[in-house]
Amino acid sequence: MYFKITKVRFNPQKQIFTKNLVLSIKLLFPLLIMNSLFTTAQHVIPESISNQANIALSHFTELNETSITFKFKHNIKKSTMLAQPNFWSFFKSRKKRQYKILISEKILISGKEYLTSDIPNDVMIGWLGHELGHVIDYSNRSSLNLLWFAIKYLFSDKYLMKVERAADTHAVNHGMEGYILSTKNFILNNSEIDEIYKARIKKYYLSPEEIMKLVNDRDLMN
Repeated sequence: MYFKITKVRFNPQKQIFTKNLVLSIKLLFPLLIMNSLFTTAQHVIPESISNQANIALSHFTELNETSITFKFKHNIKKSTMLAQPNFWSFFKSRKKRQYKILISEKILISGKEYLTSDIPNDVMIGWLGHELGHVIDYSNRSSLNLLWFAIKYLFSDKYLMKVERAADTHAVNHGMEGYILSTKNFILNNSEIDEIYKARIKKYYLSPEEIMKLVNDRDLMN
């Protein structure tokens, strides 16, 4: 019996093809991850909160063409959610700015941990509506004003109050009062949340009574 031995030759073209294939897979991998996100022309939303986010967005039609990415983050210092412009957006015109809304994977309120999936829908919609109120505020500011805004937000307690109440006001003026009230009631009427956190909410944000006054004033104008 005879065996024919074939000499294997090195094929540089095949090696190049293999390298290109590996590179293509690496480039496509992020796109596979994006399949877990709900994506519109300008909005990128995790699938797990797509319904709540889209309900909130439906109240802000002027943001339809604004680039907003909703993103979960392991931990956000001192916040449950945080809306902010992307860094390079500070150097772009208002129409070309990109924003992100960061959401804690686990919502920690006064030492008690809530999974995002445990938060009632209306409460989540209200929280997102408040953050979209911040985006509306940012979109009306020049780049220089945004930089000055960031400094005052960090170092002025009085200015922090003004900004948070303005975000609530934007949400209410966009017809989200029911959701904003649900969020307030979730915090203020929850016996498991300590009084220090409730005092912070009362200090920096609109009270239920102030929200209802805004609604009455808005309805009288319409």
